[in-house]
Amino acid sequence: MKDYYGRYLTKNEIPEEINLDQFVKINGMNAINHNLIICSRCGTKHRKADVQLAIGSFYCPTCLNLGRVRSDEFLYHAIQQPFANRQLMKWSGHLTSDQQVVSDALVKATNKEGQTLVHAVTGAGKTEMIYASIDQALSQGKSVIIASPRIDVCIELHQRLERDFDCAIPLLHGKGKPYFRSPLVIATCHQLLRFKEAFDLVIIDEVDAFPFVDNDQLYHAVKQAAKQGAATVFLTATSTPKLEKAVKRGELTQLALPKRFHQNPLVVPKCYFESHFKAHFLKQRKTGFPLLIFFPEISSGIAFTNELQKRYMNEKIAFVASTSKNRYEYVEAFRKREISILVSTSILERGVTFPFVDVFLMHTHHKNFSASAIIQMAGRVGRHPDRPTGLVELFHQGKTEAMKKAIKEINKMNQLGGFK
Repeated sequence: MKDYYGRYLTKNEIPEEINLDQFVKINGMNAINHNLIICSRCGTKHRKADVQLAIGSFYCPTCLNLGRVRSDEFLYHAIQQPFANRQLMKWSGHLTSDQQVVSDALVKATNKEGQTLVHAVTGAGKTEMIYASIDQALSQGKSVIIASPRIDVCIELHQRLERDFDCAIPLLHGKGKPYFRSPLVIATCHQLLRFKEAFDLVIIDEVDAFPFVDNDQLYHAVKQAAKQGAATVFLTATSTPKLEKAVKRGELTQLALPKRFHQNPLVVPKCYFESHFKAHFLKQRKTGFPLLIFFPEISSGIAFTNELQKRYMNEKIAFVASTSKNRYEYVEAFRKREISILVSTSILERGVTFPFVDVFLMHTHHKNFSASAIIQMAGRVGRHPDRPTGLVELFHQGKTEAMKKAIKEINKMNQLGGFK
């Protein structure tokens, strides 16, 4: 039964040997008026005419992949139970003075109800800055969840936190292993819908990433997963209009860090026409540094990878996208420099660290390359103190407003960080 505390479940998710009387029953859907009905789990409103079953009841198509919610059935909620007070952090690293200021402010903020936004540049060390807050919560017997819209980010967070905290940590995503009870959980944002009033501290990483960005359903999931009186922290390197408005209204407390942990500036992208690619590519390969090449679409990325593999047989080249079966193996091989060139879609634009890497963006004029995406991709470069510089090169058929905005924002953050 302990693995069901804090969970929000359909009847089909509960084994027959578990007594349903231990759960609070909640209507799966509730009518708002004659025309509309709302899902109790994901909070989505539907026109009744669009979601009516042949038997006359209604269902929610929006969160169907988590198990069907119906108006004539219940959802089941097992009330969360406290954890033992334990000191679980074993990380012995040190924060910079700038990081320490943010960390201390977060500890104060997360010790009470409220929402906080940490706006820190790529490579600022956001993960390490939340450690003290997590440690404080766990030492008080509280429960913590860290969620991100991207599976790759969750996997990297899981590897780091399992190393730095002395407890087994469930990693929850669509293709992941089942949940087990733990005071510290890592999950994709959609998995928050499987919890109700379960966490004292909710941390959302990469809040500007799809599909979380300005997604009302996932913001609903955050509120639903949080206990009454919980603290919520949003982490981002590129803020969103929704968050900025919340800061102006006083609904969010903002903490900013415009400087990387190694005290060097962000690498500013340089723009070139695509006809110059070959010369830049050959020059970069002479350096021996690993090269990450982003493409806006899967099809063009695959075609480009095949062409590279034919022309440069001495290089170890791979392609990854959301559809790649060996994605995680290739990413790890690239990190270990067993692969020298990795071609990727935006799936690797954030949350992953590759020491000493250079980054090229192809077809940067494409509509899929937003300013925030370009900033995140550029942010893969210069993250290691032994090589705080590197190449960020945007190959295009004409500069776009997104490219100009990204470069302007990177320069602005460098100025705020004290770099001219």
